[in-house]
Amino acid sequence: MTSGMNSFDTRATLHLGGQDYAYYSLKRAEARFGSLRHMPYSLRVLLENLLRKEDGLHIGASDIEAFAAPAAGAAREIQFYPARVLMQDFSGTACLADLAAMRDAMPALGKSPKAVNPAIPVHLVIDHSVMVDHAGSADAFERNLALDYARNAERYAFLRWGARSLDNFHVVPPGQGICHQINIENIARVVWSEQDGEAMPLLYPDSCVGTDSHTTMVNGLGVLGWGVGGIEAEAAMLGHPVSMLRPQVTGVRLTGALPEGTTATDLVLRVTQLLRARGVVGRFVEFCGPGLETLPVADRATLANMAPEYGATCGYFPTGRPSPICG
Repeated sequence: MTSGMNSFDTRATLHLGGQDYAYYSLKRAEARFGSLRHMPYSLRVLLENLLRKEDGLHIGASDIEAFAAPAAGAAREIQFYPARVLMQDFSGTACLADLAAMRDAMPALGKSPKAVNPAIPVHLVIDHSVMVDHAGSADAFERNLALDYARNAERYAFLRWGARSLDNFHVVPPGQGICHQINIENIARVVWSEQDGEAMPLLYPDSCVGTDSHTTMVNGLGVLGWGVGGIEAEAAMLGHPVSMLRPQVTGVRLTGALPEGTTATDLVLRVTQLLRARGVVGRFVEFCGPGLETLPVADRATLANMAPEYGATCGYFPTGRPSPICG
């Protein structure tokens, strides 16, 4: 990773656990843009991304200023660089085939095939292939998994080659769970740490795009993410930004607690009904209010997972407490 141009002098140092870390401070950004207290947390994640990725080419100082203090009625395009890409095996196999083709072409150009790698971490979760041939016995899972490996031996060997040969390419084998569960439980970090060529590591908010519409589930953990098409995901994998207009944000204020006997499913169906009536297609939805205190991560993930059903790009839950990175 290369450091941003830091036109607004927002790069700062955080001392934590006996070590120094670099990060891009929104507190420092307020010295230039004024208070960000009323900016939704999901947009603060995007603002930090712009500050950190400013390069004068794709993202310039004027882009950051326009995002932080937008003119009334203006809809300006921004470039968003996700921290990582999530793939399931159907779409991910095609992306790996493209990487293999690029590696195959490198020798003819006088270059090393090893120069072709994803620019950011990619996690491919094999979760779309297993079939139920056996049921009702203690060893049904093991027998179904064995059949899955036998049926897909060639494809899985190809995916294993990718995991062993490519940098930044990780494969989760079948039988571990669905990609969104694994994303929340094993992959998501909330705050990413990466060495950026200087003495101290760089901290920044975790974010992702995925090749499944329900990638939005990870927003329940405070990680900004949504589903994209295979071409967009592959472009992000190769270091290109996701182009988007500055999102409009609809807030959902939660109060109280779920009464006894109700579940997250009851809540999400009601919220989906309300948001469909409101009209949130193409928007970010951000949940807030004292009711968040009583809502566990599993229920937040359920609400975030339904973003495609209520039409939003994502349903975002800010992290529990303000952080130096995101305010």
